[in-house]
Amino acid sequence: MALSVTVCLNLIKDNCCWLQKTLSSLWIIFQSTKRVHNNIVYNEYISHREHIHMNATQWETLTDFTKWLGREGLCKVDETPKGWYIQYIDRDPETIRRQLELEKKKKQDLDDEEKTAKFIEEQVRRGLEGKEQETPVFTELSRENEEEKVTFNLNKGAGGSAGATTSKSSSLGPSALKLLGSAASGKRKESSQSSAQPAKKKKSALDEIMELEEEKKRTARTDAWLQPGIVVKIITKKLGEKYHKKKGVVKEVIDRYTAVVKMTDSGDRLKLDQTHLETVIPAPGKRVLVLNGGYRGNEGTLESINEKAFSATIVIETGPLKGRRVEGIQYEDISKLA
Repeated sequence: MALSVTVCLNLIKDNCCWLQKTLSSLWIIFQSTKRVHNNIVYNEYISHREHIHMNATQWETLTDFTKWLGREGLCKVDETPKGWYIQYIDRDPETIRRQLELEKKKKQDLDDEEKTAKFIEEQVRRGLEGKEQETPVFTELSRENEEEKVTFNLNKGAGGSAGATTSKSSSLGPSALKLLGSAASGKRKESSQSSAQPAKKKKSALDEIMELEEEKKRTARTDAWLQPGIVVKIITKKLGEKYHKKKGVVKEVIDRYTAVVKMTDSGDRLKLDQTHLETVIPAPGKRVLVLNGGYRGNEGTLESINEKAFSATIVIETGPLKGRRVEGIQYEDISKLA
């Protein structure tokens, strides 16, 4: 910014062109050609000791000068209920060249998209034309001799093996069909017996549930751990000493990561992000809620605490795994129930 102001001061030595050249260096001050309020530019300029005051120029007010900039084409100006806004027009050859290249690239990309769309449309049209040429011709079914048997050949519509079976069965007599039927029923009985034997070796429902729970334990982790009814501690100092390290109960969870917490001592309700909170580990024998991992959502009883490993041992009290003893569950995965 110091370099920009130095450039600005060197530009305004001419009294008649005072703010003209100042605003011409608008892009230097703000490092862009964004639209800004004219007072912001003026205040930025006069904040330096060596500035020239408005009274020493040919313009009586900043509004007059702003309008003059618009008439001369040095800036884009527009009036709003909040005042006049100006936008510096960068006429640097390098900037203009970059803009032209960018517009050329956009036009080229658009042309490529149009070519692709036309190509797809042409392919669709050719496909439709091909289908029209292959339209089947339907004829009426007629019998020249009333005593002649009607036969159907399904080889074209079905697979090769199915078509062969159909044609073979149609050429056999009634006795042959009975033999085929008895053979098929025998095969069905054998298949049913063979499928019934491995059914006895199936795992019990409890075993399947336990396997599913173990799989969930390895994979079911989430970054959102807040749950209604748990006790939490505020760890942020942004709320002051009144709430720092104080405990409360989560009354409501909003958008997974935000909670409405009712303070235990004062009864105040605060809306806090989970990054400003931590779980509370109770004394052994107290009830806890599992917040993460495969046992997420289950209630349990705290059995013991391992301070060196920052973990605990709990006994599950709800769900299909009630009574299971879980060791090595991390502090951040459980919290005291209110």
